[in-house]
Amino acid sequence: MGNFTSAVIVAAGNSTRMGLSVPKHFLPLEDNLAIEYTLSAFQFCSIIDEIIVVCRKADFDQMSEICEGYTKVNKVVLGGDNRTESVKNGVNATSEETKFVAIHDGARILVTDEEIKDVVKRAYACKAATLGTHVTDTIKTVAKNMTVVDTPDRSRLFAVQTPQVFEKSLYLRALKNTLDNSLSVTDDCSMVEMLGEKVEVVLGKSTNIKLTTQSDITLALAILSKRKMGLL
Repeated sequence: MGNFTSAVIVAAGNSTRMGLSVPKHFLPLEDNLAIEYTLSAFQFCSIIDEIIVVCRKADFDQMSEICEGYTKVNKVVLGGDNRTESVKNGVNATSEETKFVAIHDGARILVTDEEIKDVVKRAYACKAATLGTHVTDTIKTVAKNMTVVDTPDRSRLFAVQTPQVFEKSLYLRALKNTLDNSLSVTDDCSMVEMLGEKVEVVLGKSTNIKLTTQSDITLALAILSKRKMGLL
């Protein structure tokens, strides 16, 4: 089926930094729960063929019930002990015909159809691509004694987002290398980079925020409100 593309939505975190009794994926925001915005973005994106959702065991029943309303959700699977293990479980649950995997943080609820299509299409051409935005702050490298070591060129610095999209066979090869060598990684792109493979950055939007702290909820509500009014 050509470039059959599976979205792996990772929603297996504990939401500890949010400091709320309700998991952030189930927070009510405007008319929907947080995770429903994420699911809808991929459900209605024509370039996505199936969705795999990864969640905690404690959230499995509620997540499964929510996912019944989304026809592209093929499976809901349990996460692992860390993010790498959770993504592994999700990718391993994708269909046999899957050629590309689009790995996305479930808490990035404001990703747009345009962003998904742009980064997926770029991955079709180069095998590995991620959304990212220009860093606007001045960044300093700081020593252990809290003195500045240097100031990197801001024009070359990007804050990386998700989706991060890979040819499935490349991702599985990168994952095996990471696990076999007990490598420490901060994102999925890092695993591919460690193979010596290139990852291209597709310019995303500053609105593609991740719900991490309570201040992010306020920002997300503001963005949703502006979208309703057609201002974003």
